[in-house]
Amino acid sequence: MRTLIASGSPLEPQIGFSRAVRVGNMLAVAGTAPIAPDGSVAAPGDVYGQTRRCLEIIATAISDAGLGLDDVIRTRIMLTDIGTWREAARAHGESFSEIRPACTFVEVARFIDPGWLVEVEADCVVQERAAQGSEV
Repeated sequence: MRTLIASGSPLEPQIGFSRAVRVGNMLAVAGTAPIAPDGSVAAPGDVYGQTRRCLEIIATAISDAGLGLDDVIRTRIMLTDIGTWREAARAHGESFSEIRPACTFVEVARFIDPGWLVEVEADCVVQERAAQGSEV
């Protein structure tokens, strides 16, 4: 069964993509840009702030799919300047220091919006949860 998770972006049906797609126990979250709730660029010029916003959007998509951040097994962080990786890593660490998914940082030439300094992707695997009250 294929479940599409939408973010409400008007670009989703135009481009033909979903914020996330769940098939079986896998969930893939698309490249997520630092878009503020009003549609503007979040945290202009601030890689840390933009990465935090990307991760907030990803967390919402994961939650909308019925999963949690602890289901994330891989993240990809794409930066227009690899020299800023530590700023992005700090934001990533705030969300994933205990979960510790596989993570890759790459430099890209540019994004659709020149104000975007970072995009983040995430892959999840649904874990079996222990029934409440039972021993693990």
